[in-house]
Amino acid sequence: LDKYNGIYKVQLPKITPHVCRHTYCSNMAKSGMNPKTLQYLMGHADISVTLNTYTHVNFEDAKEEVARLNRTI
Repeated sequence: LDKYNGIYKVQLPKITPHVCRHTYCSNMAKSGMNPKTLQYLMGHADISVTLNTYTHVNFEDAKEEVARLNRTI
């Protein structure tokens, strides 16, 4: 990383295992993974930490979910 960043103008971000795990869990939460599974994967002792981290929804997410529910009715 340091060698690359010393040569090129566009810097690569520092990516840690925690960042990779968080990105994976964010994607899995959006796809509907069980929050208890996310809690286990992230190592959160309290489910409220997991729910506060991975249950944020924006308008587009809500719109897609309502459309998905309408297709199943």
